[in-house]
Amino acid sequence: MKKHLILTIIILSVMCFAIMIALSGCGNSSNGSSSSNAPKIDGLTYNSTMKLDYAKRFDVYYYKGGYALIDVHGDTKYLVVPKGKKAPDGLNKKIVVIKKPLKHVYLAATSAMALFDSMDSLDPITMTSLKASDWSVKDAAKAMNSGKMVYAGKYSQPDYELLLDNKCDLTIESTMIYHTPEVKEMIEDLDVPVFVDRSSYETNPLGRTEWIKLYSVLVGKEKTATTFFNKQESIISKLKGFKNTEKTVAFFYITTDGKVVVRSSKDYIPTMIKMAGGRYVFSKLTDKDGKTSIPMSMETFYDKAVDADYIIYNGSIDSSVKTIAALEKKEPLFKKFKAVKNGNCYVTGSSMYQRTDVVGEMILDFHNIFTVNKSSDLKFLTKME
Repeated sequence: MKKHLILTIIILSVMCFAIMIALSGCGNSSNGSSSSNAPKIDGLTYNSTMKLDYAKRFDVYYYKGGYALIDVHGDTKYLVVPKGKKAPDGLNKKIVVIKKPLKHVYLAATSAMALFDSMDSLDPITMTSLKASDWSVKDAAKAMNSGKMVYAGKYSQPDYELLLDNKCDLTIESTMIYHTPEVKEMIEDLDVPVFVDRSSYETNPLGRTEWIKLYSVLVGKEKTATTFFNKQESIISKLKGFKNTEKTVAFFYITTDGKVVVRSSKDYIPTMIKMAGGRYVFSKLTDKDGKTSIPMSMETFYDKAVDADYIIYNGSIDSSVKTIAALEKKEPLFKKFKAVKNGNCYVTGSSMYQRTDVVGEMILDFHNIFTVNKSSDLKFLTKME
């Protein structure tokens, strides 16, 4: 009898302990993160972690007093300091400090513009790396034409004097800045923080759009960002349960030296194609350095893509190809491609990279050409004639 009683007590004790452990972890988990994963910062008290559903390349940790730490995985951590407050003493020198409110941002990561626009938060963006005619984000072009936003040089050759004169308080760069590290160092020498956007490394297109939540921290629009993101997610949810057509797709562009540049199989564009009901022809293509754009010879591309059902030319990089004749002029071998013979050739506009706010609509464009070959109502793709 005593043995049974002792055994019962032991079992109950273990169960209670397990429940206490489980409860202690509630309320802090998001995207695999918890209070145990939140970086400890002397002088700050951890509060919560931003909830993320698709993005894998960053986390945001909130601390009491309005502070937030943005952790861009594989890159840099940024401490966002609220208005009227200072960064805590003894902060790790590797953590970049961004002070709010932002008033004069130089934006060279063009994919981020649409996200700021979607939050009605273009006011802090006063300098860009594109001219008005190069923007597919209408409000950005409008702001430049009105003088609210000015051209401050491309990412590799910014106008340093203009950044200083305009009291630039943050630069937002794409990973292209790492090709010109001296530029990044020069901007930092001007005591201007440099934020590097790695959204293009997201494997899910919704993960790329979810970067709007990261930028919302900089402008205090978290609720607006979440509402917007949920709408984009709902557009794609209409395709759930749809049986894949198994039609194959080649997405690429051709460089001036004749190389064909395709996307890694783990990139977000092949995922968009799959979500829309197609199959990317390069199903197991990756780069050892993790690059999303992969160059190859025309011969290698031909072997894999000659029988593809659809060709989609990346016009956001090379705008010279708008017709099948222009495609064949670049490379006569395209005359032998199945998609060319059947007239299933399309080209993207600049919005393919700039409009990260409408990936749902882009996926629907893909879906329309794969299922009904409908080209009349497309918003982001144009059929080559």
